[in-house]
Amino acid sequence: MTAHDVPSGRPASIPTPLPGDPRLARLSLNQWTTRRWGVAEAVEGCARAGVPAIGLWREQVAEYGLTASAKLVRDAGLRVSSLCRGLGLTAVTPPLDENRRAIDEAAALGTDCLVLVAGGLPDQSRDLAGARSRVADALAEPEPHAGAAGVRLALEPLHPMYCADRAVISTLGQALDIAEHWPAKTVGVVVDTFHLWWDPDVLPQIARAAGRIASFQVCDFLVPLPADPLLGRGMMGDGVIDFRPLYEAVNAAGYDGDIEVEIFNAEVWAADGHDVLATMTRRYITEVL
Repeated sequence: MTAHDVPSGRPASIPTPLPGDPRLARLSLNQWTTRRWGVAEAVEGCARAGVPAIGLWREQVAEYGLTASAKLVRDAGLRVSSLCRGLGLTAVTPPLDENRRAIDEAAALGTDCLVLVAGGLPDQSRDLAGARSRVADALAEPEPHAGAAGVRLALEPLHPMYCADRAVISTLGQALDIAEHWPAKTVGVVVDTFHLWWDPDVLPQIARAAGRIASFQVCDFLVPLPADPLLGRGMMGDGVIDFRPLYEAVNAAGYDGDIEVEIFNAEVWAADGHDVLATMTRRYITEVL
């Protein structure tokens, strides 16, 4: 996050929007953006900033307590836009019990979106095609459980630089090829600007995803990337992504759900969380809408 509200060449800064501003109606804070905050701090921060939704992470929910987290969010008048995350779909032995627990947690929190990250190559393996084929096999087992719980499994493609260690699914097209084996109400996809902005086929694939978009996540792609590319996500406007074509395409595909800001960035994490939220609400309006 830079010191300015809006980067050079963008519209002049706007005042921090007040709670109740209709432009914030779909905005959600993904909890990892304010990583130092636990569930209680993040919920309080959202309520104070007028951000009506929050994307939660299982680790922080477990620390605060599942029932307590659900009550806290509900009492604050917020909604849970997603729960992160299910994992291990490429493993030779997928963690099926763990992913079933994640589905139950999502249902208890009142969200119908459980984000799934496929996983990278298994240890000592170079069989990329085999790893990708296991993703569909691994989804087949929890899909009925998700349907019964009213939760959608949201497969998230990650940028190709994470293919080996985090996600062998790199494009929205690959994610849709897998998701389309099941009804859209049980298996969907995540459109994340950081991971997909570069793909020359992303706009037609978003159109193809109509009815299957379970989550829309935004943050910028920084240039140059830091030494750890996992932390190369920036506040909207600090990088190279043109958000509006992606925003318009997702809307045109019929997605009217929450728009999460999910940032992995050491400077953002080190900043005061309330300042991060103030910048986030301004940049959401000037850069995304």
